Amino acid sequence: MADSSPPAPKVARALAIVFVLIAIGTAVGFILDLRPPVASEHGKGIDSVITYLLVTTGAIFVAGHLILGWLLVKSSGKDSGGYKPESRKLEWMWAAVPLILFTVIAEIGVIALGSKVWTQLYGEPPADATQIELVARQFEWLVRYPGKDDKFGNVEPKLVREPRNPLGLDKKDEAAIDDVFVRGELRLPLGRPIVIRLRSHDVLHSFAVPQFRVKQDVVPGFTARIQFRPTKVGKYEIACAELCGLGHYRMRAMAIVMEPDEYDKWLAGQRGWFQ
Repeated sequence: MADSSPPAPKVARALAIVFVLIAIGTAVGFILDLRPPVASEHGKGIDSVITYLLVTTGAIFVAGHLILGWLLVKSSGKDSGGYKPESRKLEWMWAAVPLILFTVIAEIGVIALGSKVWTQLYGEPPADATQIELVARQFEWLVRYPGKDDKFGNVEPKLVREPRNPLGLDKKDEAAIDDVFVRGELRLPLGRPIVIRLRSHDVLHSFAVPQFRVKQDVVPGFTARIQFRPTKVGKYEIACAELCGLGHYRMRAMAIVMEPDEYDKWLAGQRGWFQ
């Protein structure tokens, strides 16, 4: 039979101290904000959801460890009486209350806070949004702008050739003639709504810019979309957040947020790929 005798007081106190230290360390970790500065309009909403989850689940985690430490000390020693089975009603309460609590936190709370942010990221884009296409492939990012006609030309996988036509633009399509192509550099106008179309030429990739609080998988054979509004001028690293092969570590690019006039001037000075 298993030994149901209470733990020795010294062992119980030592374990209790460990649990208390874990609780304190967790609380300190929640206080320290190690997230990069927000550089997008919806970023504050993302951070509010993250903060809400950290505070609620962290409070439960800390409280649980403190209670566990207290129970260890209380149940240790010769006079503790050892293990005593509780009533079925109390057992059901201990099982049901955490379940209900976590359901409210994870579902109702997140939905209430996150619905607006979800709409900002995936809702119907504004009519004046700047459209840009980002193509992922092992191991680089290819950027395409629609050109002066404000239309993306057709692309065909069979037309992909390096270095003459890395995107597979269809030269027979007039809309493709003035499409602007750039490697590893995504330029964005400050304060304007941006819609990023995402495609992959090979395997699964993931577009991620921590400062913009965006992360979107790029799936082969499917054109994904994500939208945001940059709020700070600067340079931000674009990373692939999905293990995509042996060269995954070097799949990076730069997102450059510019003043709107400067961006318009830069784009007007670019020539189409077939011009």
